[in-house]
Amino acid sequence: MTFVQLIDCKTSRFDEMNRLMDRWVEQTNGRRTATHDLVGKDRSDASHFLQIVEFPSYEEAMRNSNLPETDRIFQEMVALCDEMPTFTDLEVVRDEQLYAATSRRFFEALAGKEAPSFEGLLAEEYHDHDPANAQDTVGLEAMRDEVEMWKTGFDFDFTIDDQLAQGDRVCTRWTWHGTHTGDFMGVPATGKRVSMTGTTIHRCTADGMIAEAWWQYDRLGLMGQLGALDDLEQ
Repeated sequence: MTFVQLIDCKTSRFDEMNRLMDRWVEQTNGRRTATHDLVGKDRSDASHFLQIVEFPSYEEAMRNSNLPETDRIFQEMVALCDEMPTFTDLEVVRDEQLYAATSRRFFEALAGKEAPSFEGLLAEEYHDHDPANAQDTVGLEAMRDEVEMWKTGFDFDFTIDDQLAQGDRVCTRWTWHGTHTGDFMGVPATGKRVSMTGTTIHRCTADGMIAEAWWQYDRLGLMGQLGALDDLEQ
């Protein structure tokens, strides 16, 4: 279970504290177990800082604490603080990347039985970058038309293989499975079960809508599975 430690401190020497943390990162490279380190400054008190350090588990946090470099850095950190810092140990009971959840909803909407409206999901100025298309798809109506082309050709679904979120971006690695039930790019229905892999990066707005997407996927491989390349290979 993910474990988080909160370090609450007051210091008028934050620049020195920051350099101290950089030194700890360098000295513990390859041996530390912390996976995420975030420092926030109190808007109402410029000397008040809260550090949030994330670990894979409590046991890994303790292993990190036992590093000799951690103990030395801690002693130096205390010397830079205006008063003794306080520590709060937390077992994480809920951890949800909200932009990542929005991205998952997007793929669920694509795979739904009905053509999605994308209301409340895509921004009005949504911009879709697909290298397989001659021009970018811009706007909700254009995106609905693009999805309708795929739904006319396939009964399909997505499997989310991996997802990474940072800032306003979410990167999703997915596998698409479809049954070729209708005309697709001039290829009449074959009834074949086909698949392809791809990656999509979404840019989200502050209110949680998807404003932009960049796609990379194996459409050429898909057309090959449909037999559309057979004549070219002869």
